[in-house]
Amino acid sequence: MHSDRKAPPGLKLVTALGMAFLHIPILLIALYAFTTDDKTFQFPPPGLTTHWFEVMLVRDDIWQAIFLSLKVAALSTAAAMLLGTLAAAALHLGRFPGKTSLTVLMVMPIALPGIVTGIALMASIKLLALTPSFWTVVLGHVTFCIVTIYNNVFARLKRTPASQIEASMDLGADGFKTFRHVILPNIASALLAGGMLSFALSFDEVIVTVFTSGEQMTLPIWFMNELFRPRDRPVTNVVALVVICVTSLPILGAYYLTRDSQAIAGGGK
Repeated sequence: MHSDRKAPPGLKLVTALGMAFLHIPILLIALYAFTTDDKTFQFPPPGLTTHWFEVMLVRDDIWQAIFLSLKVAALSTAAAMLLGTLAAAALHLGRFPGKTSLTVLMVMPIALPGIVTGIALMASIKLLALTPSFWTVVLGHVTFCIVTIYNNVFARLKRTPASQIEASMDLGADGFKTFRHVILPNIASALLAGGMLSFALSFDEVIVTVFTSGEQMTLPIWFMNELFRPRDRPVTNVVALVVICVTSLPILGAYYLTRDSQAIAGGGK
């Protein structure tokens, strides 16, 4: 039920200022991706060009960093979707001592500052005598991606009528069939939304990656290195603009998938 009351002018003004504070820097990145001056930032830019997009297209280091970040994000999201769904189902349906404490521990990796998580992961890698590599980056990203999946799936399971699961079991379905035909349809949109958010988070994660990557050059690490090359700033802005566009898609998709809280299979019956 929607209210017809209008927001007061002061609230509208504060909202507009907040939105401007958040999005004007992004608009500036887009603007300076087209600038003709590769040395300084002038406003307005002395001229506009698409030359830097052409430069980006032929830079092998950029594409290698992009593809590496895509692979890390895809594997991290896939692993997180599996583990996060199992964890959410176990903590929602299970009854065992210490359940509340375990629930709190599940969200700790994303609640802690990224640098704390990164230091902990680096210490674990050294303790296990592992060499930082592609796989240590993936494992590091799974630690926070799994929380996003877990939160989405757990929240959806809490809104799923228990009678549906009970009816399935009473009719002779085993655990796998109940999950496939009852639980999975109910959590599908939440699981997909969590996967989209996890992919976006992993794709642009920098702090955890710094502590686990070794010599791996993901796109965020590439950005950090480019900050010390003033003549490449327009190219950096072009890549940043591309990243903004790419990461916006899964975030918007996750929003539209989860904005309707009643979008649950069998929820209206």
